[in-house]
Amino acid sequence: MLTHITFAVDGITLAGDLRIAGDGAPAVVLTGPFTGVKEQVTGGYAERLQQRGISTLAFDHRGFGASGGRRAHEDSQGKLADLRAAVSVLAAHPAADAKRIGAVGICLGGGYAVRAAAADPRIRAVAGIAGAYNSTVRFAAGDPDGYRGALVSFIERWDEELPAVAAGGAPAAMGGDEPYAYYGTGRSRAATWENRVTYGSLHALMTFDALQAAPLLGATPLLVVHGRKDDYCSPELARELHDQAAGPKRIIWLDAGQHIDLYDVEPHVTRAADETAAFLHEHLR
Repeated sequence: MLTHITFAVDGITLAGDLRIAGDGAPAVVLTGPFTGVKEQVTGGYAERLQQRGISTLAFDHRGFGASGGRRAHEDSQGKLADLRAAVSVLAAHPAADAKRIGAVGICLGGGYAVRAAAADPRIRAVAGIAGAYNSTVRFAAGDPDGYRGALVSFIERWDEELPAVAAGGAPAAMGGDEPYAYYGTGRSRAATWENRVTYGSLHALMTFDALQAAPLLGATPLLVVHGRKDDYCSPELARELHDQAAGPKRIIWLDAGQHIDLYDVEPHVTRAADETAAFLHEHLR
């Protein structure tokens, strides 16, 4: 059963979809792709996981979808606060067990889920699906001056907006044909999704580091599900995240042809959901 809920953090009202699998079932918060809303990728995985015996909370982060906050603006620290609040919602729910809560992140949400789990021991297991495990050191390594120059350009245009995706190679935050094939078509249809984002959001992406959180997970179990070929979220960084984690861990490679195959293309999403549910049941006993 799906229940629409709201909860507050930092004076901002967030909108979520709660799916309870049963009394005492393991439960997870979900966080998803850049600009994504709960009716898209996170909602699809939330439904699949609920069908596999996992209670789920998919929600719109501040600034996106049906939630409040500054519109179309990526707020890295704010999103981590959103995730802490979402964990608190699950922990307080009468059908959930506060000791059986995990986090699942898809695309950019994979990095956020890992960072959240590293800082919040209430998250007892974490899974990333086609995750973006950004490394600021890696961003800057090849061209430090270019990296810093890009940051300056984003700061100078902080409040200006650009399209999230665009056709035909036009400028966009998520450039190229592949993101447009999902967000620019009926595949991602959602009434609350907006094709816009601030330049300040690009600064947030370029300065958010997920990879460094891997050693901080401690004994928290980690699952990495990733496509062998992914032009948008590096398989090499997925491997490095897995290798740097110290606790129980597993990495699953899928033969997907594109990053967005793990958004909504079979058999990849079913395989990812199966592996994630099995991992969560194993480690959230």
